[in-house]
Amino acid sequence: MLAKLRNSRELSLAVVIVGISVVFSFINPSFFTLGNLFNIARASIELGIFAIGVLLVIISGGLDISFMAVAAFSMYVTTKLFIETGWQSPISIMFAVSTAIGILLGLVNAFFITAFKLPSFIVTLGTMNLFRGILLAMIGTTFLVDVPKSMIAFSQNHLVTVENSNGSTSGLHIGFLLVIIIYILASLFLKYTTLGRSIYAIGGDAVAARRVGISLNRVLCFVYAVAGGLAGFAGLMHTAMFRMSVPSDLVGNELMVIAAVVLGGASLTGGKGTVLGTFLGVLLITIIGNSLTLLKVPSYWQQLVMGVIILAGISIQYKQKKAKTAVAES
Repeated sequence: MLAKLRNSRELSLAVVIVGISVVFSFINPSFFTLGNLFNIARASIELGIFAIGVLLVIISGGLDISFMAVAAFSMYVTTKLFIETGWQSPISIMFAVSTAIGILLGLVNAFFITAFKLPSFIVTLGTMNLFRGILLAMIGTTFLVDVPKSMIAFSQNHLVTVENSNGSTSGLHIGFLLVIIIYILASLFLKYTTLGRSIYAIGGDAVAARRVGISLNRVLCFVYAVAGGLAGFAGLMHTAMFRMSVPSDLVGNELMVIAAVVLGGASLTGGKGTVLGTFLGVLLITIIGNSLTLLKVPSYWQQLVMGVIILAGISIQYKQKKAKTAVAES
């Protein structure tokens, strides 16, 4: 048990997070202030929600790069709908509408993947451009800044608020609590339900999974529908937090989410990945981004650092898998 714990990806990642946090706290003492920790939690909300959807897809053996386009489409259509109708509904209704749009777009991905047996990467590459093209060509390109009042109220809803040394305030946004709930539900689902275990089985060996009676098409439809729904939910979260909806937002940040999931231990070949590992991967990416911002590192250097992290994470994962294969063969 102890040997398994020592060799776990989650423990290694937790040690790295602690080490990096200590180093950055020496470089910039404001890192460990309560206000900055709340800022890290806030920055991880959208990334964390996207990451769960990506985790499910990767575990199933696929790779979705359309989720940011799905999020942008869902949030913009939902916001425009409620602005033009003048309906001042509760934020929960808006989340439900955006999530429903995301599910429908996710099912479009699932249709092409299951009906035509196409690689998920190729399909989602196409639908990413399709969804984005429809949004910009037919729905709108203007910034929506006059958002409903319930969105503004949600953006100001904090569980705890503290005053910083410079007189500004920082708070632990209620969205972080929603992320924790989503992660708990996802963990229970993957660990204790037949459908959750089926996702692992398909990613590990689709042929064997089919032979034991698992319906690949149904499971994949569920996976991409959930991934789309979570993207729609995260998209509206983005609009509410920033109090504006911009159709060009989000698209282009796909690799950061995928990097967080891969760093958390998910295998790009499928069949492997945990919710805890994904949470730690999101936390690591967010902490590094926050620390580089505190150090006033230019954004293009931050992209370089993220690229190095992605390559390092994938390389380590590949070496570990190769080492285990060599041990098994011997």
